[in-house]
Amino acid sequence: MSMETSDPNRAFVLGLDGVPWSLVEGWVDDGELPNFGRLLAEGAAGPLESTMPPTTALAWPTIATGTWADKHGVYSFREVQSDYTNRMNTSNDVSRPELWDLLAPAVVANVPMTYPADDVDGRVVTGMMTPEIGEGFTQPPALAEEIADRIPDYDVGLSWEEYRDDTEGFRADLDELVEARRALLDLLMETDDWRLFFFVFTAPDRLQHLVWDEEVLLDHYRDLDDALGDVLDYVADRDANLYVVSDHGFGPVDTYVHTNTFLEREGYLTRKGGSGRGTLERLGLTKDRIRGAISSVGIDERALYDHLPDALVDSLASQVPGTHELYDVEFSETVAFTHGAGNLFVNDTERFEEGVVAPDDIPAVKAEIRSRLEGLTDPKTDEPVLNVYDGDDVFETDPESPDLVVRADEDAGYLVGNSLTDEVFRESRMAASHRAEGVFFAWGPSIEAGARPDGATVADVAPTVLHGVGEPVPADADGRVLAEIFDADAAAGRTRPSERDYADRESAQAVEADFEDVESRLKGLGYME
Repeated sequence: MSMETSDPNRAFVLGLDGVPWSLVEGWVDDGELPNFGRLLAEGAAGPLESTMPPTTALAWPTIATGTWADKHGVYSFREVQSDYTNRMNTSNDVSRPELWDLLAPAVVANVPMTYPADDVDGRVVTGMMTPEIGEGFTQPPALAEEIADRIPDYDVGLSWEEYRDDTEGFRADLDELVEARRALLDLLMETDDWRLFFFVFTAPDRLQHLVWDEEVLLDHYRDLDDALGDVLDYVADRDANLYVVSDHGFGPVDTYVHTNTFLEREGYLTRKGGSGRGTLERLGLTKDRIRGAISSVGIDERALYDHLPDALVDSLASQVPGTHELYDVEFSETVAFTHGAGNLFVNDTERFEEGVVAPDDIPAVKAEIRSRLEGLTDPKTDEPVLNVYDGDDVFETDPESPDLVVRADEDAGYLVGNSLTDEVFRESRMAASHRAEGVFFAWGPSIEAGARPDGATVADVAPTVLHGVGEPVPADADGRVLAEIFDADAAAGRTRPSERDYADRESAQAVEADFEDVESRLKGLGYME
């Protein structure tokens, strides 16, 4: 690079949700993304391995803490409770200190899983999982007023479910969302007092879920490249290191594999079928019918839910027939079920209120179910479609982690779904979904031009960022410092990484907020299938 080697005291992390190495590398080779090309030529670059499973809810906390989910505590957007209900995970559920807790002052914006905003030294604008622009959206609170004044059309996200049949409308609204994000980035870059600047663009993930057309995607990546150019200039003027990372990659999908339906077929799960529900179903009174009826008379479903007690909504949902992975399961007769992004739980008597499996029997039940799942083949191809991992191996330090992690053969176009459908295999409603391989770039005065990280993972980002500015790495970090990316003449290249014990983040009370719109966004992105 043109800048001289020095020892920067600042780090800028630019996050790009869902960006795969294969797309960026190919378009850089074709000369389509000049600023990404600068990163590749003048800095360090390579693939970045995501979490298991490779999902936003796990990966961004891992990037920010340097630990896997069994230490930071977040396994999914929604956590299943002992009574089989869901609770939204928030920033209060991340138990390990994040980069903005360790480097101050900090500017943090649009990072998923940061709502409600932490009370840190600096400025925070929360990202994905923020229910509304209101209390908890920013720190300090007055920053929300500044955003409303400067960017009146700023929004946290789109209700993706609305765009299933309106690709053009979706692209137009997404472009407006990105423009507002750029405006927020410009606003926050007016702040010059920071050691850490952490900003995420989530739009590539959103676009790719619904559209997997390389011409369309390239147009969007050109916009990202343009934003990257502004960041490069900004970082160079402040003698900082820049890290560009994605939480996971992406690729096309065409077929859902409904694991709960398979578990039902194999006798491990029982769908609700009491006399009352049976009568309702014979009369055609299902959840989908009720939603349609509510809509047809001009009543807004969300407004209706807002005015009903949560207990009543849960009661109605559990009694009216449907395909929900929790509401429509008879747990008193169920051995195991999947939830979230392929997390499988054995319905044991210690963890769940209606558990049926004795704790001593869990290993045998896991082994038997794993064998059945791994033996599932697509009737069209006769090929196995699932890979199953033992939760004790994936999440070594947490006995409350999922019992198994079920991953579909994504390279063959499969995706795990949890709905209780009529068939195990069903056409996907999404164009593409997550892959394990994201991107890692580093650029700045202490980065060696042309360096290539060796087997980098999302857990390596936080340790590397901290070491790059001369700070100790958390002693319990699962990731390592990517020492091979630093220039030998820079302090980060000359010195060994040091460690220190950092205290756990203080636990906070559960967040009381209306997450109805958040659920709509998750449903549209396939997180609630």
